[in-house]
Amino acid sequence: MRTRIFFMTMIFLLSFVSCKKEAPKQEDNSTTVTEEKPNSGQSGVEDSESDANALQVAKSIEDFSTLVAAIEAAGVEDAVVNAGPLTIFAPLNSAFAKLPEGTVESLVQPENKATLTFILINHVAPANYPIKQLKKEARKERKLYMASGKYLVVENKDGDIYVGGTKILKTVQVSNGWIHVVDDVLVPAE
Repeated sequence: MRTRIFFMTMIFLLSFVSCKKEAPKQEDNSTTVTEEKPNSGQSGVEDSESDANALQVAKSIEDFSTLVAAIEAAGVEDAVVNAGPLTIFAPLNSAFAKLPEGTVESLVQPENKATLTFILINHVAPANYPIKQLKKEARKERKLYMASGKYLVVENKDGDIYVGGTKILKTVQVSNGWIHVVDDVLVPAE
């Protein structure tokens, strides 16, 4: 079962990785819009003209530094910058601090990459879920399908939206979907 989940996860992640290796040619040399780092995918493209994607926003906020480090350790940067739409339930540094001591340090080790990847993609819904849509899903008592293959319950408790038992603290629209800020790591029960 774990092998099947691992392969399904890898297939999902690979479907989002861009094979593009060359930066687009520009006729106007007065401004540089896009530059790509060698040997990188979509996440290596530097673009100062477009709206920020989920990874760019996360990198710009100190409270997401542990999440960004985990994304980089798992090597899923390209999946997070894909065109989407994606809905990411982004744990703050304080959420990672709630985990048992040594958990984060252990997960970012190369030998635990598959486990870390699975945990991270359990925070991503491959769909467009602004807060208004999450309220509808809660009203209809629906669950959200996550990129991990698991489902998370959506609930409305006294006007606050909870996903997977954790409250959404803030919502930010990004170029490739939505970031919903949470203060818990959504670890699948298995």
